Amino acid sequence: MPAVGNVLIVGGGTAGSALAIPLARAGLTVDIVEINPEITALGSGITLQGNALRVLRDLGVWDQVSAAGFPFDSLGLHAPDGTLLAEIPDARTGGPDLPATLGMERPELATILAKAVREAGARTRFGLTVAEFSDTGEHVDVRLSDGTTGTYDLVVGADGIRSAVRGMLGIDVAPEPTGMGIWRIHTRRPAGIERTNLIYGGPCFIAGYCPTGPDTMYAYLVEKARPRETLGDKAAHMRDLAEGYGGAWAEIRADITDPDRINYTWFESLLVDRPWNRSRIVLIGDAAHACPPTLAQGAAQCLEDAAVLAELLLAADRLDQSLFDAFMDRRHERAAAVVEASLRLGAWQLEPTPDADVPGLMGRIAALVTERP
Repeated sequence: MPAVGNVLIVGGGTAGSALAIPLARAGLTVDIVEINPEITALGSGITLQGNALRVLRDLGVWDQVSAAGFPFDSLGLHAPDGTLLAEIPDARTGGPDLPATLGMERPELATILAKAVREAGARTRFGLTVAEFSDTGEHVDVRLSDGTTGTYDLVVGADGIRSAVRGMLGIDVAPEPTGMGIWRIHTRRPAGIERTNLIYGGPCFIAGYCPTGPDTMYAYLVEKARPRETLGDKAAHMRDLAEGYGGAWAEIRADITDPDRINYTWFESLLVDRPWNRSRIVLIGDAAHACPPTLAQGAAQCLEDAAVLAELLLAADRLDQSLFDAFMDRRHERAAAVVEASLRLGAWQLEPTPDADVPGLMGRIAALVTERP
């Protein structure tokens, strides 16, 4: 018998969905409550490294993800004028039979996972979250925001970087800005763009893009964070920043016209000390750890949390602190290493460090995440 019979997952994003699918397939009763009124995904595109693809394959959705996205196996480094400086083979962290990287539209990934959740037999209730809970040690009594109640063997807070569950547990950890902000736009993919290409320098710290489909990609510019209330004309500002870059950026810049298609966010980070649980309530994903996208490992770490927790729950015959300790032994140090490395890469750009070993740091993280957690 699995360690639990019924589970409430707060948050229907990447981590919550990836946990619900294997638990429901194994016959557990799984409820998801999602505060948004429908399936949603902020941002324009997402870059998934091989270790993320490995989890998606284990979930049985790789064929759909592969069909919806754009895989590639190398990284291009360019000068601000567009001159190619280097082509670097990307690490196949998911194994030799998966691409090194895949770009796709965030809403596409959300839709694929939501369909798998439904087909597995889990129930998602939209427009709801947890209002209060009481952990008896044997189960958790829950009251939802619509007044309905339920009793669960386990409650999982997968409700993101500003997790309400984390606050309700009394864990006083909040996301902190790193000092960088990113402008993103989903746009047409110019002919010849077959992978991520990055420019370090020029008007921004980073100018880059990632293919997301046969004729689409998302492009991004990273600069010092600016107050959100002073953004003004987002399209005009992003166009001005893009003026400093050549190559494909000339075509990208011509498409930066509609401010409603532009997404601006600050880079933020967060790391909860172990343990991530308080009795029968546990945090996963961005609710427990979040990092800037300098290593493109955010979604991968969320997916790994879900995979490891599901494995432990389905293999154990009881739920006690030893299970959560085993979860921490496999997840905390690994997630912390990714967060810290992501922050260090950003810090090296904010304050240039002559002896910064960027390739060495990226290589160490690639070697770490190539191993299964």
